[in-house]
Amino acid sequence: MTPARRPGGSSRRDFLRTSAAAAAGVSLWTVGGYSWSQARGQAPNDKIRFACFGVGGKGSSDTDDAGTFGEIVALCDIDENTLNEKASKFPNARKYYDYRTLLEELGDKIDAVTVSTPDHTHAVIAAAAMRMGKHAFVQKPLTWSIEEARYLRELAAEKKLATQMGNQGTAADGLRRGAEILKSGALGTVHTIHCWTNRPVWPQGMKRPQGEKPVPPHIHWNEFVGPAPMRPFNDGYHPFDWRGWLDYGTGALGDMACHTLNVAFMGLDLIDPISAEVVDTSGIVDNESFPVWSVIKLEFAARGDRAPLTLYWYDGGKNLPDSKKFPDELLYGKKRDDSGLLVIGDKGSFYSQNDYGSEYVLLPEENYKEYQAPEPFIPRCKGGHFREFVDGIEGKLTPMSNFDYAGKLTETVLLGVVALRAGAKIEWDAAAMKAKGNPSADAFIRRDYRKGFELRA
Repeated sequence: MTPARRPGGSSRRDFLRTSAAAAAGVSLWTVGGYSWSQARGQAPNDKIRFACFGVGGKGSSDTDDAGTFGEIVALCDIDENTLNEKASKFPNARKYYDYRTLLEELGDKIDAVTVSTPDHTHAVIAAAAMRMGKHAFVQKPLTWSIEEARYLRELAAEKKLATQMGNQGTAADGLRRGAEILKSGALGTVHTIHCWTNRPVWPQGMKRPQGEKPVPPHIHWNEFVGPAPMRPFNDGYHPFDWRGWLDYGTGALGDMACHTLNVAFMGLDLIDPISAEVVDTSGIVDNESFPVWSVIKLEFAARGDRAPLTLYWYDGGKNLPDSKKFPDELLYGKKRDDSGLLVIGDKGSFYSQNDYGSEYVLLPEENYKEYQAPEPFIPRCKGGHFREFVDGIEGKLTPMSNFDYAGKLTETVLLGVVALRAGAKIEWDAAAMKAKGNPSADAFIRRDYRKGFELRA
C-alpha cells in the first residue's frame, strides 16, 4: 500500500497557517490539537547533567540513553542490587535509594532527570525535580492518576521545561505518517476505534498476599511504597509484578494504551472523552488488583473536523473480541494479531498490527491501490526519542511527546481506569476534572499521599 493525496485536512491548513514563522528563524506546527515549535539556535556546549531514578528494566536503557547524551551525576533505585549493577557502568555517579535525599543533596548539580520507576512514584519524583527547574523524561504512563497528569502538564508549562514521556513509538516516522493519514481524512468520517492488547503478562485478578515476609536487605521497602498506603512486604510486588496492583500500577490499559492508541490519539484528537464505562470484565479483586481481562468503552464528542466517535479497549488476551463483537470481516481477511488498533471510517479503515502504530494498512486494500498520502506536515524525528528530548533541553525544538501532549494522552487512558475502579459509567467533565453526578469516583481521579511523599510541595 502506498500511504489520497488530499490538498485539505485541518492539520495541513494549520501547518500552512504557521509557516510564515520560518522567516523569523522559528518553525511552528500544529497536529492533534497540540502546537510544537522548533527554534533554529545553537546548542550549549556543556554536557547535560542527569540524575536517573529507577535504573532497572526499562530504566536501564533510559539511563544508558542519558549517559550517551550527557553525564550521569546520580543514580537512584530502591533495589541496591539493581543500583550497584548500573553503577558499575557509571562509576562516577553517586548512588541513592531515596529520591528526596538525592534532590536535596544534588539539586544544584543536575540539569535533567529520567524517571523510570513504578507508575505510582512517577509524579512525586518528577514534580519534585521539576519544581527545582529540572527537565524531565518520564516513562509511560506519565502518571498513576489523572490529577497527577494534569499537575505535571501545568508544572512543565509554568517552569518552561523540556519534557518527554517514554512512549518511544512517537518518534517513529511510521507513526507520524499514520497520524497524517488519519488527520487528512483518508477514512472519511471516523466513527469507531477498536484497540486491544495481549497484556497483562504479569499477575492480575489476585488477592493480597497473606502475612508478611522479611524485607531483603537490598530492598528499601518504605521508598518503594512511597506515596501509596503502607503494607507489609511480601512476594509479588517487586521488581515486575507491581503493575497488577491498584496501589502501584495502572493495569494493562495504563501500561499499553499510551503505545497502541498513540497514532489514533495524535491523528484524531482523542482529547477529553465525555464518558467512560466498562462493557465487560472479570472484575477487580478485593479492591486490590486489576482484572484478568476487561472491555472498556470511551465516547468522544465532535471536535473540529472530526465527528463524534466511540473507542473500545480490550485487554487480557483471551478476551479478544469474539465474532459477534468484532467480526473478522472488519479486517478484510487480514490476520488479527494479539495486539492492534483498528480505526473505522465510512470510506475505509486503518489497521495497525504494531503496538507502536508505525506499521499499518488501509482497508479494503483494493480501494486504496491508487492512494497517495498527503505531503508530510509533521516534522520527523532525527536521532530517536531520547535525542529529541535532549534537543528540547538544548532549545532546538519541543519534543513531540512533551507533557502537554503526553499528559492529555495519559488523562484519556486513565479515565478508563477510573471507570473500571468506580464500577459505573463516568460522565466526564474534563475542565473540572470531575465525574458528573458520581462523587465516589473522585477517589480514583486523585489519591491521598502518605506523609513525606506528597505530590505538591
